[in-house]
Amino acid sequence: MDHYEADARRRPISPSPVGQGGDGVGIVKPSHSPPLRYIYSPPPTALRQCALLSPVTLSLAGRPQLPSHRSSMAPSRAGAGAVPVAVALLAVVATVAVAAAGGGGRKMASHGKGANLEVSPGPPAPAPAGGSAGQFRGQARLPRFAAPRHYELRLRPDLVACTFSGSVAITVAVSASTRFLVLNAADLSINSASIRFQALAPTEVVFFKEDGVLVLGFAKQLPLGEGVLKMDFTGTLNDQMRGFYRSKYQYKGKERNMAVTQFESVDARRCFPCWDEPAFKAKFKLTLEVPSELTALSNMPVANTTVAGPIKTIRYQESPLMSTYLVAIVVGLFEYVEGVTAKGTRVRVYTQVGKSSQGKFALDVGVKSLNLYKDYFGTPFPLPKMDMVAIPDFAAGAMENYGLVTYREVALLFDDKSSSASSKQNVAITVAHELAHQWFGNLVTMEWWTHLWLNEGFATWVSHLAVDSFFPQWNIWTQFLDSTTTALRLDSLEESHPIEVEIHHASEVDQIFDAISYEKGASVIRMLHSYLGADRFQKALASYIKKYAYSNAKTEDLWAVFEKETGEPVKDLMTSWTKQKGYPVINAKLKGNDMELEQVTASVAKISVDATPGLAGDIKQLLIKILLSPVEKLGWDPKNGESHLDVMLRPMLLLALVQLGHSKTINEGAAYLAVMQNVSSSNRSGYDALRKLYRESAEGEERLRVLGILSSCRDKGIVLESLNLIFTNEVRSQDAYLVVRGLQTEAREIAWNWLKFASNEKSAEVSKFFATRTTLGFERTLKQSLENVRISARWVEGIKSEPGLAQTELLAGVTVGVGNKNAFLPYHLQKMLPAMLFDCSS
Repeated sequence: MDHYEADARRRPISPSPVGQGGDGVGIVKPSHSPPLRYIYSPPPTALRQCALLSPVTLSLAGRPQLPSHRSSMAPSRAGAGAVPVAVALLAVVATVAVAAAGGGGRKMASHGKGANLEVSPGPPAPAPAGGSAGQFRGQARLPRFAAPRHYELRLRPDLVACTFSGSVAITVAVSASTRFLVLNAADLSINSASIRFQALAPTEVVFFKEDGVLVLGFAKQLPLGEGVLKMDFTGTLNDQMRGFYRSKYQYKGKERNMAVTQFESVDARRCFPCWDEPAFKAKFKLTLEVPSELTALSNMPVANTTVAGPIKTIRYQESPLMSTYLVAIVVGLFEYVEGVTAKGTRVRVYTQVGKSSQGKFALDVGVKSLNLYKDYFGTPFPLPKMDMVAIPDFAAGAMENYGLVTYREVALLFDDKSSSASSKQNVAITVAHELAHQWFGNLVTMEWWTHLWLNEGFATWVSHLAVDSFFPQWNIWTQFLDSTTTALRLDSLEESHPIEVEIHHASEVDQIFDAISYEKGASVIRMLHSYLGADRFQKALASYIKKYAYSNAKTEDLWAVFEKETGEPVKDLMTSWTKQKGYPVINAKLKGNDMELEQVTASVAKISVDATPGLAGDIKQLLIKILLSPVEKLGWDPKNGESHLDVMLRPMLLLALVQLGHSKTINEGAAYLAVMQNVSSSNRSGYDALRKLYRESAEGEERLRVLGILSSCRDKGIVLESLNLIFTNEVRSQDAYLVVRGLQTEAREIAWNWLKFASNEKSAEVSKFFATRTTLGFERTLKQSLENVRISARWVEGIKSEPGLAQTELLAGVTVGVGNKNAFLPYHLQKMLPAMLFDCSS
């Protein structure tokens, strides 16, 4: 929808030469429990194997390859090269310069207590035959005494009134004595009189709103075996970008609505009553009633269509077994480009009318990805078609719905004339990621959200593998290193979580779609791939896919298959990394036959700047001096034949110089940000020009660039005017976070007063503010944000008390990069607040 840990036993897991296994290098499983100094005493013959490496360190070892029998698709170029110094320095700029001029790095180094090694909760025990409906309130998961086998779902969306009506007939298998059926529903009006299970009408219809659970109680025990549960319902096509919602678009100068679904993680229940958990796989047969002139898409191809005046009824083929969060529907006006895979699978990219040419690049990547994955996973793509659709309003980057993948427009569309190199790369990575899910996530699905990383970590890793084979000149594995820093920052917090994290309520699920599940998960997978070698890893993975196709699996199931196929102790090796939070930062020394390991933390230059603001100018001048050399080498204008990384590096360097306040770069107008450096309420011509460009530009990528810097000034009036745009129709809800992300440090107080924002000095005020408000659904994020604030404050006080400390090795161990933001308004306004305080405080 878009990453390590600890006993003292040695387990091999560091990279062998690319494409090979072997026992030449090993890894000590890391520990986080005090004390911070460890002594590991291996046998003398094993000393050569005792190198402790983190996944990010391992990433430097070389490029992962496809298995040797397909190596022609990915020429061997092990050791593709270290990240250029200029790129590394940009990470410094993202923290230090932005600390002085706006924005901020993401995480501070802070290690937690001992690892959390608890396993996820198992399925609830069968319900008693009697009892009350209240026994099902507040449960982590639905009971297992009844499960769906098949859904007959009929929906009729009204795109003018923004409502929908529907009916569902669910074939349910009752496997234990009970008088209840317990399923999920939310934001629906269910016609109680329509509810029947076989011929039985319920005597109780109880809805637990906070759980999204519907309990149907019957007068007597239900017969064992299969029966059909039927009911009618209505709902609203909401504007919250979840469930069944509406998205706005322009057609012939008029605004229109399209109907779109977004069900991951737990929002299928907002469209139809269902067993809305990944383990409850079933087959689906959908029927849609829509205006005759519109295109209506679902997971499967159309079986037949009948037209009755202005309404057409479309019946779709029955789906294979799949989870509810993968069901998808899109209704609107579209055009498309089309391609075919080597095995004859039809692939289409749907866009708004007039934009289909911008879908050609994604189509090419999509066809190549499906061809590659059918071989890599050893299983053909299981559906007869693949549609990819660009949606104007979309909360996530993309969503891997089975056979109908939905995307933000900027994540799917690419214009050769106006889109940037980074946009092209992002489209390729996103398409490859979502199509990898068709196997790893859709065909084989996590048993519960604790194992989300099986979906997202693998899709993240294999998408880089695929894109590297399509575009080897991009050096994508070099760039993979940058993305892992987001996970390292998050994982340094006490409020981090293991890769496998217990989920106790549906409201908790969205909080783990983060850098731990994605980037840390991908990094750990890459580590295992490097150790096992490409051939053994691919063979084991293909066996896993075959064994669990059309069913569900846990992390332990994956390790069991890998152990069987490779003979390696994979479970012991990997459990240490997936069931503990945090990561080791280790210094290692050999003393005779002993290895002494010392866990350390790094100093953060941004905090030095906050604590001793007088140094900020010196730091900025040093960085400007260092960055000017690569800027002069690259030049301002693109050059024929220059590398992909150089093309991407140029705007990053120029933007960094603007952020650092380099007057020449600002005066020569290297970036929109340069314009905002001179904007004020009395000198707003540049601001007004950018607002006009944002409103009138036809290029989505350019519009987002402009939106992201409109609040990047110190003038109170301009900052407030920009923030207030969030609540107008001028800014789509999905893009509201960009306005907040652009705020400079100097604007923190303005923003806090506007929406009770946060700063280093205000952790108590922030805690008090949220204590009186519902935090269900973002409690973990809030705790992480507040931890960052408090860590920052402690560092500041410590540095202030030792004047010489801030001047010592200021650039050592600088926190790198600025984290991804996943907050959207209006529904996600509360979830956005922790990220907002966090961006402006740490």
